[in-house]
Amino acid sequence: MTQRFAMTRLVPLFRHYFPGFAIAAVVALAAQFLADHYGAPSMLMAILIGLALNFLGEDTRSAPGIGLAARHVLRIGVALLGIRISADTLAGLGFAPLSLVAVAVPLTIGFGLLLARLLGQPGRFGFLTGGAVAICGASAAMAIGALLPQDDRRERDIAFTVIAVTVMSTLAMILYPVLTARLALSDASTGLLLGATIHDVAQVVGAGFSVSPETGEISTVFKLFRVMLLAPVVVIGALALRNGMATGGRRPPLVPGFVVGFLLLAGANSLGLVPQMLRDLLDPLIRASLLMAVGAVGLRTNLPGLMTVGATAAVMIVAETLFLLGIVLGPLLIWGL
Repeated sequence: MTQRFAMTRLVPLFRHYFPGFAIAAVVALAAQFLADHYGAPSMLMAILIGLALNFLGEDTRSAPGIGLAARHVLRIGVALLGIRISADTLAGLGFAPLSLVAVAVPLTIGFGLLLARLLGQPGRFGFLTGGAVAICGASAAMAIGALLPQDDRRERDIAFTVIAVTVMSTLAMILYPVLTARLALSDASTGLLLGATIHDVAQVVGAGFSVSPETGEISTVFKLFRVMLLAPVVVIGALALRNGMATGGRRPPLVPGFVVGFLLLAGANSLGLVPQMLRDLLDPLIRASLLMAVGAVGLRTNLPGLMTVGATAAVMIVAETLFLLGIVLGPLLIWGL
């Protein structure tokens, strides 16, 4: 009787969510195929494929499953990012370089908020773009986007930010190693600069190891430190958005559940409770869940609406990228951290 009751509940849910969920999964697989065979950034491919198929997001049969991927699969992926963080990987970096990165992140977000005000954009868009540039590109855009109110702007702003930061990250991967070579920076300083300024993890790895194995390892660890800062930034953002909402409206939780998951996994990994085999198994799941979520955002985004974001928003992301580069490169040139 209990089994029959469970089946009567599960089958309608499966039929309700499966079509859209399967479409998001196919978009993620296609994006990964293009990345593996043609060297294209997988996050960028996922959002572009999703945008090309956005008419599916308006279909009543697929919309629920696509929404599930854009919201809940996203939160799972962000929470699982915590398993990449451990205290041991950060301990050997040194206090001064870590402090520089820890200061650069909030300054860049603050710069994004200031730019938004000066250029007539909503403050939440400045928080979204500033956080994406400051922390970890598309992944941060998705995590911060999960906090934003469910309105017409949300999907459009997230999609635009994912595209823009991925393009900027790819350009940085190509140009920043050339810049560090012209400035004759050491491998350690180059690793710090690349890890502290390039947006996405994959591009940090690509840029770092193109210089040297030592630079690649250093840049990756600094990048993971920036990823770790995602949790406090999201908590502070959740508090700000919560307090900014009307008293009668539905407020978001004080600390989002996916942030709690992120912190718990990071803590467990730091205590040595997560075996390497499990980390290796979860890493593809992290990537798959984020790709699905990014693709789902593209599927839900109205393409003509995306075009209305305008050149001002693009200028913001370029300016934030240059600002982050400047506040990290300046101390490196002056003090040689």
